[in-house]
Amino acid sequence: MIRFFKMWTLPLGMCAGFAVYFLFHYIPWLSPLKMLANGAEDYLLPEMVFIQLFTTFCKVNPREMRIKRWHVAMITVQLACCLLVALPIHFFPNFAYNVVAQGALVCLIVPTGTAAAVIAGRLGGNETTLTTYTIISNLVAAVMIPAVFPLVEMQSAGSFGHQFLLILRHVFPLLITPFLAAWALREFFPKAHAWMVRFCGSLAFYLWGISLIIAIGLTLRSVVNSHFDPHIMWLLALSALVGCAWQFGIGKYVGKHVGDYISCGQGFGQKNTILAIWVSYTYLTPVISVAPSCYIIWQNIVNSWQLWKKGKRDATLSNNNQSR
Repeated sequence: MIRFFKMWTLPLGMCAGFAVYFLFHYIPWLSPLKMLANGAEDYLLPEMVFIQLFTTFCKVNPREMRIKRWHVAMITVQLACCLLVALPIHFFPNFAYNVVAQGALVCLIVPTGTAAAVIAGRLGGNETTLTTYTIISNLVAAVMIPAVFPLVEMQSAGSFGHQFLLILRHVFPLLITPFLAAWALREFFPKAHAWMVRFCGSLAFYLWGISLIIAIGLTLRSVVNSHFDPHIMWLLALSALVGCAWQFGIGKYVGKHVGDYISCGQGFGQKNTILAIWVSYTYLTPVISVAPSCYIIWQNIVNSWQLWKKGKRDATLSNNNQSR
């Protein structure tokens, strides 16, 4: 049963998200619970992101972290890509497809997903260097998101500095505190840390599944209540597809030149989409969450194809060895 759920988490989570939304929308006696559901993006999703990051960071010893060349290269490329999208939005605020550009920006700016190291390990990549990059990308995103979002969200009240501090106050603790808490647990409570490392993999997985249900439900609510034309929704989905292809492609291209093809590709392409949905829902227009929601699908298609390709290659090698 557990194996079944792990294999089909994505479609099951999406179907459950649709079901939860329609239950709240069409069944009147669930109305008293809507207040709790409406607070999911403010409280439940951030807490789940925090726990997922914490359990991931528990696996890494900060003393053994080593910054690689590709870490610096990927952070530089990410920053450049974000600015190339954000600055035109800032200087041309009346552009008809700014919402689509903001959707692409969200998919670019969020950090590496917590499951990236697991996928990279199954593909033959280096889990340690990728987990280190996950931490670095969260540190960078904690500053980049507050710095870039005020440039593109022109409806926000207050100055750039005010908006920067406002977003920083919420995003920085969410992304940095898990790392510090995991480090403190390792240093001061080694037995508790050992227990956490032993069981954290399963916990992060189940929390991701629950977060996916909530995120899909929130996105569907945004789409239904949106005043945007349907073709904008399709363009948001397309922007996520282009962003996914670009990030996996450029990651693997850089990885070829630095000798870490798999880890570099996964680190740059596989994103923390639950965080992306939350920040777009909280700090930008809620309908923008369509882009990271679609990114979930695109990146899982890429991961599934990579795993299938590796499985086929391994089976071929095994058959060749047996024939000898």
